[in-house]
Amino acid sequence: MAELKLSEVCYQYKNSKQKVLKGISCDFQGGKLCAIVGPSGSGKTTLLSILAGLDRPSEGKVYINGDDLTTLDLDAYRRERVAMIFQSFQLFPLLTILENVSYPMENNGIPKKEARERAGKLLLMLGITEEKHKRFPSKLSGGEQQRVAIARALATGAKVLLADEPTGNLDRENTLHILDILKKFAHEEGYCVIVVTHDQEVASISDRVWRMQDGILTI
Repeated sequence: MAELKLSEVCYQYKNSKQKVLKGISCDFQGGKLCAIVGPSGSGKTTLLSILAGLDRPSEGKVYINGDDLTTLDLDAYRRERVAMIFQSFQLFPLLTILENVSYPMENNGIPKKEARERAGKLLLMLGITEEKHKRFPSKLSGGEQQRVAIARALATGAKVLLADEPTGNLDRENTLHILDILKKFAHEEGYCVIVVTHDQEVASISDRVWRMQDGILTI
């Protein structure tokens, strides 16, 4: 199972003395859906960026399965070991649904035909029927687009899923559906799923809830 571990992680912007993250030490384990909650400006998104390898800590270390991120090729890390799911879906508007999901596999060297076959299976598994695979993202509902975004994240083969307000644009029914999907992959497939959210309902059904306040993370 995948695991992310932080040890005394701090972060501050250049030319600023104020720390956005303050000595964060914690473990995010595979097999669990973890939520990070807290007010805007508390440091949640900055923490997610560090977990994704988009930013480096000013102090401290981040490990994935015991590997120090500072020793890794971060481009490969983002392609193969962690995947992001966004509130705004971030699908390619000029690619079909099938092409959106097959893209990360083709980018990792999987032959086009094989990537398309895998993409189709992932979409079907997430309830996107075959008749919709050739549609463009704008032709799907918000809930469907988010399921496509999850399929694309799964297509990378990464066992760590980082979700930034993944239900922020969805109604309650779709919110619960998306959470059920994420929780299923955590519990049944051993994924490490970390969700940053303002939604208390998301937090209430998570396995573990971390709270961020003024750059400090507590359980």
